[in-house]
Amino acid sequence: MIGPPCMRIDRLLAGLFLATPLACSSPSLRAGTAPVTLSAPGTLAVPVMARTRSEGDLRVMTFNIQSAIRGLDKVADTIRSAEPDIVALQEVDVHTRRANGLHQPAELAQRTGLPYYAHFRTTSLHGGDYGVAILSRFPLESVEQHPLPVEPGTEPRTVARILMKVHGQEVSVYVTHLTRRPFNGNIRVRQSAAIMKWMSEDPRPKLLMGDMNDTPDAGSLRLFKRELLDVFALRGEGSADTYPLPIIPNLRIDYVLACERFMPRRSKVLRVNASDHYPVVADLTLLEPVTAPTAEVVRRPGDEAAASSSQ
Repeated sequence: MIGPPCMRIDRLLAGLFLATPLACSSPSLRAGTAPVTLSAPGTLAVPVMARTRSEGDLRVMTFNIQSAIRGLDKVADTIRSAEPDIVALQEVDVHTRRANGLHQPAELAQRTGLPYYAHFRTTSLHGGDYGVAILSRFPLESVEQHPLPVEPGTEPRTVARILMKVHGQEVSVYVTHLTRRPFNGNIRVRQSAAIMKWMSEDPRPKLLMGDMNDTPDAGSLRLFKRELLDVFALRGEGSADTYPLPIIPNLRIDYVLACERFMPRRSKVLRVNASDHYPVVADLTLLEPVTAPTAEVVRRPGDEAAASSSQ
């Protein structure tokens, strides 16, 4: 059955808009060897953020910064004002011409007071590297990344895993940016399946954050939510939309997803003009691991005497 004309026009406009080249698009995109650049914390221009949250509490953020083409100061101010402990970043440049040769994660670490960072290259363009990144208040214990399946000739995609100790517990933080809308729904399902396979082999408490380029009812998100909690869906306040569009309704395509070892407390989308995406902030509590009960032998009065008399 064919829907109303206005619905068809809205979908057509959405497709045309989202099919246009975005900040990450370039005819010269090419995959590299996917090196990771890591922080070597020294003296920061901004002091490390002081924290007054309770033990186990954690604030995280995911933010597609659009290569900071609206200004790195705007991105830094947004992050600093939200006071997160961990930030997952997408569309991040390192030494590109459009970034004026800056190492954006290193600069953001300096400007936000989050001393630990890593950048995971997915491709090379504009004379430098481009990919996803992490900023953290907690030291990074180890990092790794895996390439995701993509259609031939399209932009490479990756998922990064960062291991860190949070309140004494090892936690795995996964950061990704799935293939962009609107015509690649099947590939995003394949990408989410690959991510969930790797996550299923990880016994630690886990977070997955990023620009999924899909709405909450899409197949890729349904696959994620079989095992992970959609924090905003459970504890969100205000508008959920993270990608504003002209004329047609905005989209929700950026997510903080958590395993059951985290208790969602609160989440909010920050409607700021620092990128073409709005960042998502979430407050969580990392729960203590559940230990298996141990067997304990309880002797009743007279048991010992009865046992000795029977010998």
